[in-house]
Amino acid sequence: MTVIDLGDLREAPTPDRPARRPRPGGRAQWALVVLVVSLLTLAGATPVAGRVALTLPGGPAVAAFLAGGRVYLVQPPDPARGVGRELVAYRLDRASRARVLWRAPLSVGGLADAVWQRDGVVLLVERTRNDTAWDTVAFDVGTGRLAWRQSGVAYPIGDGVLLYGTGPAGNGPARRVDPATGRTLWTVPSKGLLHLGFGPAGVDRLVRIVAPDRVEVYDPVSGARLVARAPGFGAAPSGRLTGVAAGLLLVADVGSNALTGYDLDTLRPRWTVPFPPMGHAETCGRLLCVRGETGGMRALDPATGATRWTDDRWGGALTAVGGRLLVTEETAAGTEMAVVEEATGRLVADLGTWTLVSQDESDGRITGMRPAVDGRLLVADLDPAAGAARIREALPHTSLDCKVGGELLLCRRAQGGFGVWRTG
Repeated sequence: MTVIDLGDLREAPTPDRPARRPRPGGRAQWALVVLVVSLLTLAGATPVAGRVALTLPGGPAVAAFLAGGRVYLVQPPDPARGVGRELVAYRLDRASRARVLWRAPLSVGGLADAVWQRDGVVLLVERTRNDTAWDTVAFDVGTGRLAWRQSGVAYPIGDGVLLYGTGPAGNGPARRVDPATGRTLWTVPSKGLLHLGFGPAGVDRLVRIVAPDRVEVYDPVSGARLVARAPGFGAAPSGRLTGVAAGLLLVADVGSNALTGYDLDTLRPRWTVPFPPMGHAETCGRLLCVRGETGGMRALDPATGATRWTDDRWGGALTAVGGRLLVTEETAAGTEMAVVEEATGRLVADLGTWTLVSQDESDGRITGMRPAVDGRLLVADLDPAAGAARIREALPHTSLDCKVGGELLLCRRAQGGFGVWRTG
């Protein structure tokens, strides 16, 4: 089971950047007592230093991504060779060799945020340098031929693609497109505030709030409007915060410090509870976890709004497995990880301080990394079911700039370029 990062509860309709889980952030972005203490929680002895499957070239300005068992590098322009900015696709084989499949030219000035594959195309999501607009560019997965380019951030919906957010206000229409051609299949109007609800397969609800308080819920696969209602929020838009999590539309009345949960299937209120100012809500297992504006976390029953437990230490939950939550606390040293019981919040295990590894493709594992005393980089699965950090690799000459995708681990190497390891 995975945790969905829904971002801050808010009224400003700025699109989240595409999530690479965990992000924090995004989407789907969080997470980082002492090294000696935390080493006691590591499962098993440190393995022999991981073998570099291969090394790929790349300077400081190169952005790297993992998708579909491949490595994609976004290369900056090279005027000396007369080469512009480009996306380079590498295919890896079991003999630890990599070869360039294709190179595709890119526009100048964009900043790459995400790369992922869907239905025969590679999707590159880019933003402008001042973060005011996003574009998604699709290339044929086999040849690198440009398939289409459109404004907006690409999100997965079932086996399709949702595009949303076009400008500084993020108020472009949400639309499903055919991954292969970019043809628009349906569009949700841009007027009002749009929230994206997430499930295991990506976006699973579109919740549109039209001033002053009309709400519409759409199926992101078919584009069908499922329900429309005026719930009667009471507070004016300027006095409320809204968000979507745990199958609920959450509305916080800033003036009265009350939180109301509306059922997404009917848009009727399930409960209203007093609540201090908040900043973040997310699904955490069978509960709704809400972070306070000044820190701390409260776990609510999504059916009744009743508080199951509170803890001033934690700021978020990364995943839920077997009745346990992997929770985090931001500290000056990084992100402290721990395992707690989902039902009670009782501490099961302190895992220590780790830096989260960005996930381009998630297989359900949460991966952390930190320097070892011998200078190598420890890479571990943070396993809430076992209440332990299970070391996958101990990598030499590697920076903390890493990411995982399926069975591949990619890290920027201290001497330049990228190392790629198979960990599956």
